[in-house]
Amino acid sequence: MSVPERIPHLQPLRAPRMIDEAAAARAVHDLLVALGEDVGADRLRGTPRRVASAYAELLTPRSFRATTFPNHEGYDELVVARDIPFHSLCEHHLLPLHGVAHLGYLPGERIIGLSKLGRVVEFYARRLQVQERLTTQVAEWLRRELQPKGVGVVIEAEHLCMSLRGIQKPGARTVTSALHGLVQDDPRTRQEFLALAGHPTS
Repeated sequence: MSVPERIPHLQPLRAPRMIDEAAAARAVHDLLVALGEDVGADRLRGTPRRVASAYAELLTPRSFRATTFPNHEGYDELVVARDIPFHSLCEHHLLPLHGVAHLGYLPGERIIGLSKLGRVVEFYARRLQVQERLTTQVAEWLRRELQPKGVGVVIEAEHLCMSLRGIQKPGARTVTSALHGLVQDDPRTRQEFLALAGHPTS
C-alpha cells in the first residue's frame, strides 16, 4: 500500500467519550457536603452545575481532520512549531497543568497544515493526563499521520499539583521529550531540533 493510501488524512480525530454533566454535578454536590460546605447557601447553589460544566469543557477535545499535502517540492529540512500553549488536567489530583509544546518533523512524502500541530496538542491535552503520556501520544500521532523521516516533541509544563500542594514549588517546570527516526538517531538533526525547540545540547 502506498504512503498516500496509508495516511488517514480524511479521517477526523473524534472526542473519545460522552460526559454526563448531571451526574457530575451531583458528585460535586456530594463532594462539597463531604468537605463541610453548606451547599444550600446562595453562594454555592449553582457551584455543582458550574463545576460540572467546567470539567466537561476541559475534558472534551475538539474533533478535527488531519489535513496533509504531498511534499511536491521535496522539502527535506526540519519543520518546527514552537511555543504551542496548552492546558490539561493531572489525572492524579484533577489539578491543572499548563505550558507549551514544541513539535518538529523531518518531512517524507507528505507535509501537514501547520494549524493541525496545535490541534493535535489540544486534542490529547483535553483529557485526564500525565505529561509523559501526552508527549508520547503527540509524537505517535505525527508518526502515524505523516510517516516522516523523523519526529521530535518537547513539552514544558507547570503542574499545579506541585505548585499549590505537596512540595509547593510555584514556577517549577517539567520537561519531557519524544524523539524518533532521524531526529533521534542523527546527531546533527537531533541537535538542530533541540536548539530550535529552545533546549540546545551545548
